[in-house]
Amino acid sequence: MSRPVNPEPRLTALRRRGWIPALAAALACTLTWSSPAGAGPSDTGLKGAIDTILGDPRLDGGAVSVVVADAATGERLYRRDAGDRLMPASNTKLATSVAAMALLGPGHRWTTDVLTSGRRHGSTLVGDLHLRGSGDPTTLAADYDRLAADVAATGIRRITGRLVADDTAFDSVRLGRSWAADDESAYYSAPISALTLAPDTDYDSGTVVVEVTPGARPGDRPSVRLTPPNSHVRLDVGATTVAEDAPADLAVERRHGTETITVGGGIPAGAATVKEWIAVHDPTAYATSVFADALRAHGVRVPDGPRPVRAAPPGARVVAAHRSMPLTELMHPFMKLSNNMHAEALTKTIGRTVSGAGTWDAGLAAVRTDLEGRGVDIRGVRQADGSGLSRMNLFPAEALTTLLLSARGEPWYAAWYDALPVACAPDRAVGGTLRSRMCSTPAALNARAKTGSLTGASALSGYVTDAAGRELVYSVVLNNYLASSVKSVEDAVVVTLASSDTAGGTVRGAAPSRARTAEPDASLECSWHRPGRC
Repeated sequence: MSRPVNPEPRLTALRRRGWIPALAAALACTLTWSSPAGAGPSDTGLKGAIDTILGDPRLDGGAVSVVVADAATGERLYRRDAGDRLMPASNTKLATSVAAMALLGPGHRWTTDVLTSGRRHGSTLVGDLHLRGSGDPTTLAADYDRLAADVAATGIRRITGRLVADDTAFDSVRLGRSWAADDESAYYSAPISALTLAPDTDYDSGTVVVEVTPGARPGDRPSVRLTPPNSHVRLDVGATTVAEDAPADLAVERRHGTETITVGGGIPAGAATVKEWIAVHDPTAYATSVFADALRAHGVRVPDGPRPVRAAPPGARVVAAHRSMPLTELMHPFMKLSNNMHAEALTKTIGRTVSGAGTWDAGLAAVRTDLEGRGVDIRGVRQADGSGLSRMNLFPAEALTTLLLSARGEPWYAAWYDALPVACAPDRAVGGTLRSRMCSTPAALNARAKTGSLTGASALSGYVTDAAGRELVYSVVLNNYLASSVKSVEDAVVVTLASSDTAGGTVRGAAPSRARTAEPDASLECSWHRPGRC
């Protein structure tokens, strides 16, 4: 493990090395109640079963907001402090993703353009070359390489001016409100820019992957490799290979306000390569640097020195262009893997599309208007960012339930629903953040939901079909608990719904598992490994 885990919210980058052990969610007890004739929802056995689950001592002194509704009619079958405003963590992404599908459209694509207003003299471009982003969080080094190849294919071999970055589609505010200062180098809290770069096909934009491999013998300097290779990030390696039986205390961090990544501590000889995803300080400069290296690799001479950041001039001609995947495709890594940077790029893109301002304020105002149009009581909602990383976000379970119900009537609902994590689906691209939860229960491969985790805040909201084939909508938001985790409490609610005939009044109650190995490490700010997926 290359970084120690602190209670909030620093994480260790272990996703590539494994997953949280499968959740031990076997039903601990089975209880059956029969409703009296004509009983209303508050009198049913469902209320007793869920109340029992929420009586778990791990929630003592905490706050709970829970709603269960019939998906077809909207009838509320269970409500517990439904209007209480609690931190939803990454359940915030439900509002962001629905607004993105509605306001941008399922087919929305970002473009990354290379432009010039200079003149050509043979193979020489007299003037500047501009690299312009529009907010695409999925652009890879390979995409910049193809752009460079396309520039070279036009016959340009030399640029007399400068390579200029244009990230003006978004404002210059890089970090969200109340994001933790000690998350500065954490990949899940990377700066937001309209011109950025992802190092992998999870599309963790604004980050670089640092791989540390031990030397052959104790005392040897470990080898360190960056993905993508680049000249923007600097390495300061002070780490040492230690004996095989020595404790590992490798630490990989970026120095405050710089692009220098320090690699310190010890890594045991014979240990597996350690990977860390580290947020860069300046994503615009990072992407432009990788593009400049690609131009040189394709035989295009680019001047060294500072690269200005400004808008491409009016009338600049497009030399090469890259289009992103459509929004419907992006929804999968965004929602399955709970990618914070996707949420924030979408929020600013919504703002630019709706009001011409690529800002958090403009984007969040548009999301709020969309929520209100769906019947959500926005007086009980505060949204400070698109991802849920901010602890200023407040959503009641009633608002999340109303949102989930409204989404069912949209023409794009099937595609959006398909992007939600699926309980106990072993394929990471399907199960996502629910991959190891509710296994060996009626909720497995049945429940779909958005997870959410911050220290002291956990949420699970989505859809499940009960034992009689009735589709239900649920939202469980839990806050202010001191226990290591309350994930199994959420799971027990959903397993109860999946096991029961909610219309017929026969309820099979599930007790939350207390197995320590079944619970994710609650010292993690987010819910699974490579940690930090919120």
